[in-house]
Amino acid sequence: MNMILLKNVSYLNIEKEKIEDNYDILIENNKISKISSKIDIKADKIIDCSGKLAVPAYTNGHTHLGMTMMRNLADDLDLNTWLNEKIWPVEDKLTSEDIYWASMLSIVENIKSGVGTVYDMYYSMDRVSDGIIESGIRGVLTRGMMDISGGGDERIDELLELYKNYHNSGNGRVKIVPAPHSIYTCSKEYLIKLMDIAASFDGVINTHLSETKKEVEDCLKEHSTTPAKYLNDLGMFDLKVVAAHCVHLTDEEIDLISEKDVYPIYNPSSNLKLASGFAPIDEMLKKGIKLGIGTDGSSSNNNQDLIEEMHIGSIVNKAVTLDATSVPAIEILKMATLNGGKLTGFNNGIIVENALADIALYDLNALGFTPKNNMISALCYSTNSNYVTDLIVDGKVIMENREILTVDEEKIKYEVNRLTEKLLKR
Repeated sequence: MNMILLKNVSYLNIEKEKIEDNYDILIENNKISKISSKIDIKADKIIDCSGKLAVPAYTNGHTHLGMTMMRNLADDLDLNTWLNEKIWPVEDKLTSEDIYWASMLSIVENIKSGVGTVYDMYYSMDRVSDGIIESGIRGVLTRGMMDISGGGDERIDELLELYKNYHNSGNGRVKIVPAPHSIYTCSKEYLIKLMDIAASFDGVINTHLSETKKEVEDCLKEHSTTPAKYLNDLGMFDLKVVAAHCVHLTDEEIDLISEKDVYPIYNPSSNLKLASGFAPIDEMLKKGIKLGIGTDGSSSNNNQDLIEEMHIGSIVNKAVTLDATSVPAIEILKMATLNGGKLTGFNNGIIVENALADIALYDLNALGFTPKNNMISALCYSTNSNYVTDLIVDGKVIMENREILTVDEEKIKYEVNRLTEKLLKR
């Protein structure tokens, strides 16, 4: 039995919305087995956490890990121009090996911002699964699916093979979920096929929803209804749905989602940068909707720093609503932790006994924690990813003192630079 003991640690009790001071946390195998003011036991590894703050490892609720080679390649463009004229033409040239190394670079960025779980949508997901397993983090890996441009059946065959070979692999750290890209890249018939497949898997589906005004306007023209209502009419909302963006929801759609098992994922940086708009986060919170938060891909963000996302996400709605009390820091932290566990289905996102041992450690001596007036505020308003010193996932230390122990960061950067140069010459 592998045991890790965190001594003298302060930790975020997200359920009680408070910081607990001077505790010991015992990890046995991959679970938190005991939290007490003092634990005397001979552990395999003892970490002195005096001057450190433990938080549940974060969940990046929406990303495209394999898009990192397109970072800073196509900027200052609206979504449709960005996708059709810049991103998709380059994506067509990506190889499986390109996607593996690009994903590994994204995984490194996620680890360094305290992320223990990613909700990824892309392709060549067999290689992405390999990367998740090697790195030690968790991944809900969703094969992006579309049929408008052809190839829909081949993608389904690939999805079924992926599920067979990788679902629950890596000691259960990998989950495979179908992901219709959007209503504008999938026909009605294809959406229904994917819903049936999702029901035969674990009843979970991932998609982009109401990201732009154009998506909504086109849906009204073609289907005489709005995107969320269109998907609900098809029966998709009878499943568990993880829906990225949700920028242009109507009040009626917000009410509808509040009654369903739907998890909107807030992507503030991507939505701001692509001028997609502002997701109605305050209204969704008031309706009791469980939100996640994500970075989106590095080609639209342009990074995988979830802590930066939390900072932006915690302040932008105050300006949009002209209400400084809207979307408080604790709600953003819930999106990244407690709600992250709910939308992924892993028993993590909380530091309690019997939960999975996914914990990030911050350096409390960092500038942003000085003075220590309100630690919950600090986590959203004054910290950055450089303050994350250690990351434990599934009961294993995968980053220690900012050094990632599971993968070779320098080799990954080298390969991404080398392969990107080749990609852009194709």
